[in-house]
Amino acid sequence: MGLNFTTALSEALVADCFFDGFREEFIDVHAGRVFCRIAGKGPAVLLLHGYPQTSAMWHKVAPQLAQNYTVICADLRGYGRSHKPKTDADHAPYSKRSTAIDMVEVMDALGHSRFFIGAHDRGARVAHRLAADHPERVIALASLDIAPTREMYRDGDSEFAQTYWHWYWLTQAYPFPETLIQGTSDYYWLKKCGSGSAGLQPFVRQALDEYLTYFRDPAVIHASCEDYRAAITIDQAHDDMDTKRLRMPVLALWGRHGAIEKHFDCLALWRERAEDVRGWPIDGGHYLAEEKSADVVSAFQGFFASALDDELAASTG
Repeated sequence: MGLNFTTALSEALVADCFFDGFREEFIDVHAGRVFCRIAGKGPAVLLLHGYPQTSAMWHKVAPQLAQNYTVICADLRGYGRSHKPKTDADHAPYSKRSTAIDMVEVMDALGHSRFFIGAHDRGARVAHRLAADHPERVIALASLDIAPTREMYRDGDSEFAQTYWHWYWLTQAYPFPETLIQGTSDYYWLKKCGSGSAGLQPFVRQALDEYLTYFRDPAVIHASCEDYRAAITIDQAHDDMDTKRLRMPVLALWGRHGAIEKHFDCLALWRERAEDVRGWPIDGGHYLAEEKSADVVSAFQGFFASALDDELAASTG
């Protein structure tokens, strides 16, 4: 597939359904406005996307979950249609703690005191911090294709750095990576996201159009670099301050053909940070929610149902 916008879109499949029945809403939080797609009834599930994407990545998963849950798909701060705050020398506005506070306030505004989280990539790192800082809010956490940030930086070797080069390059001082990405953002996005085992196959036309359109915004490019700068500085400082492991159930799923499988013991690293961890590889690459949505939906549904049963049993004594 050619690495340009027109060719990529023309060759991408068109999804028959793309958030049909979901409403789009901007939720005001203290720091700005968060864009959300919302549908369904029942216990709440917050779905958080990864880099360099938007909430569009959940277009196959969210409608299935919405049959039994109230599903909220949010754009993280700095991405898509959500607010893009001015940064500072410590990168604190783009720390996972700051982004997690946005999500807590979104759920407050929607009336959900406790909820499930399903999250991919950068969104799963936000979810980890949310669960650590606000454990009373999270019933259970399901992550896609990550191990905890601190441990991945700690254990990653030079071969891993060749695969996850962006983990190191995007952290370079402003404006180096921003300058090189701007003006070639389509090529960059397609090359970066199409270099995995599945190529660009996971991305349907509607989602791909949204990803490329919003990633052309210099503010998104800058914010996403700040996301990674925070990961090697303030986020790790926050991780080092954690004195307890997560106590809610954690489901870790990862791609059998991706970097997590090749370079890390995913479950072992999660067990350094959480008490109740289960999980397994899915026969796909990094973008599992789009490439292997049926497997993700099945795993999320079973995990959330089991955690809800445990929650109800505990509440009734």
